[in-house]
Amino acid sequence: MKQVRDVLQLHSVMNLSLRRIQGATGVAKSTISDYIRRFKTSSLSIEQINILNDDELKLKLFPEHSSIVVSKKAMPDMNYLYKEMTLRKKTKITLQLLWEEYKESNPDGYQYSQFRLHYRRYKQRLNPSMRQVHLAGEKLFVDYSGLTVPIHNQRTGEIEQAQIFVAVLGASGYTFVHATHSQRQEDFIYSHVECYNFFGGVPNIVVPDNLKSAIISNNKNGIVVNESYADLNRYYSVAIEPARPYKPKDKSKAEQGVQAIQRYILARFRHQKFFSVDELNQALAPLLDRYNDKVIKHLQKSRTELFNELDQPYLNPLPMNRYVYKQFKIAKVNQDYHITLEKCNYSVPFKYIKEDVEVRYSTQSVYVYSKNKLIASHPRLRRVGDTSTLHEHMPNEHQYVNEKMNPLRLRSWAKNIGEYSSLFVEDAFEEVKHYPQAYRKISAVLSLAKLYGNTELELALMYATKMRIITTKSIKSILDKKLYLIKSANNITSVKKSLFDNHTNIRGADEYK
Repeated sequence: MKQVRDVLQLHSVMNLSLRRIQGATGVAKSTISDYIRRFKTSSLSIEQINILNDDELKLKLFPEHSSIVVSKKAMPDMNYLYKEMTLRKKTKITLQLLWEEYKESNPDGYQYSQFRLHYRRYKQRLNPSMRQVHLAGEKLFVDYSGLTVPIHNQRTGEIEQAQIFVAVLGASGYTFVHATHSQRQEDFIYSHVECYNFFGGVPNIVVPDNLKSAIISNNKNGIVVNESYADLNRYYSVAIEPARPYKPKDKSKAEQGVQAIQRYILARFRHQKFFSVDELNQALAPLLDRYNDKVIKHLQKSRTELFNELDQPYLNPLPMNRYVYKQFKIAKVNQDYHITLEKCNYSVPFKYIKEDVEVRYSTQSVYVYSKNKLIASHPRLRRVGDTSTLHEHMPNEHQYVNEKMNPLRLRSWAKNIGEYSSLFVEDAFEEVKHYPQAYRKISAVLSLAKLYGNTELELALMYATKMRIITTKSIKSILDKKLYLIKSANNITSVKKSLFDNHTNIRGADEYK
């Protein structure tokens, strides 16, 4: 239609003859005459001609050739269709069902193929694709490859699948690849630390997918980031902008990077056996360098060159120290002023009893916070039931008892009394989460030897062990009522004899010969 506009412009505005218009445009005189005739019969002004778009102008001047046909069929309500289809995941609504409902109301309406075509065109206008422009050093896109690499365990013969982490910088496309045992949180964060070290700096924004190691939820109610992942990026001062669910174009750089890595690197490993993840990472490194150094045809530069020119100068510097992976947990302080973490116990100041505290722990250390204030720190314990108790966390009366008592002293005291006293002490320690909880009970029972004698206490504890009696009050009752004497005299005599023979403080008959 540009040719038509030029001809009409020269005729109406500049008032040129047909010959001169032909010389200026190269259009045949007969065609120029036809354009002018149509213009005059249309009753349009040259200003209106300039305002109309090509389709409208064609419809006005060449109605017989126009492809725009006004249909007499009822057009479906596209807004209604779109709203209904957005609910289909919950209500199982299909486009076929909506077309059937449309045909019930409009028997002469569109058939299903045309109905579907009109709806698809409407959606394309509604959700156009936006070309993403990436600023230098701004965004890092991360994702996992759907293609994994087998790892052969030489000891067990089992085959595990190594997960392939891929990170791509937005502006340059410079890529990092890292293999881990899994996509779990610890491996996911470890890959990020290695990635930032590989780039020698950190971007302003990281764009992850919605895996649970990164994002707990991402919906209309807002984004909830995994606390360990948030802590990692707080440490590096990186903002987190997760891709929208079911919107892969939000992280198209990562999608393209993953596909390229699968074809250029992982496909080369199809005939190769790996026996550890470290071995796989060693094999990935030179291929990754080759991939980044490969010249991109339409740019005539490699990703490494683009990285040096675009992203690297704008990356933020790395912190002085490498990030240490931490996990987070909310715990309630028990009555004994300890919190429990993975079946081990750690003390906090006793004033926080019954309060909720935040536990931040790594493979080496445990830190306890109350309202973001550090209130306790301990080395990480590994053996189930182990306890770390700091003296300053105890109330004053507990500190006094703790100074007077300790497991070594109590065991030595029990050993001097006898075999069943020692057995009672060990049983008492096994019943509690940490030893100080048993100090009072052990001290109370062993002190009964001063009132009843070592032999009587041993007999009472032997009886209590057989009857599975463990409370201090019950053991004292056994001593008061001499319940152990219910046994026959022979048994008692043999028991006493065995007690006397084995006791280090009692001399035998041979001493008096």
